[in-house]
Amino acid sequence: MGAEVTVRFTVNGRERSVATDPDRTLLDVLREDLELRGAKHGCGEGICGACSVLVDGRRMNACRTAVAKAAGRSVVTIEGLADGDELHPVQRAFLELGAFQCGFCTPGMIVSAVALLDANPAPSDEEIVAGMDRNICRCCSHPRIVKAVRRAVELAEGGAR
Repeated sequence: MGAEVTVRFTVNGRERSVATDPDRTLLDVLREDLELRGAKHGCGEGICGACSVLVDGRRMNACRTAVAKAAGRSVVTIEGLADGDELHPVQRAFLELGAFQCGFCTPGMIVSAVALLDANPAPSDEEIVAGMDRNICRCCSHPRIVKAVRRAVELAEGGAR
């Protein structure tokens, strides 16, 4: 473990600072220090996507990202996607279509879908599958997840956030 430093970054639109070992994972800091528990610890190797967050708008595996790499950057977790009581279109689509079973992977899936749609607002089914490929649903809800991403495109086109 390294010497403790103060890491300053923006989390879900709010300036935060944490005194910690700079090599700690962003996931651990989010969950333990900032009490944002939406991103989950799955594989711990950056393979399952349960820990997905947005860093400066790009999807990242928080379990494989040192908190020091977030310094001065903007981090958005599942908790930061809704606008007050108004859910993000991707969140609404997942709920509307029941694109989950146990729900463990759902926050990471939603965050990854947001990143995908920010980069490509009208993806084909093949592009959705490829874009969501870094997230694993062990309950096999992938077909409903693809439908939910398609539905989120419709919701966004309809003027929803």
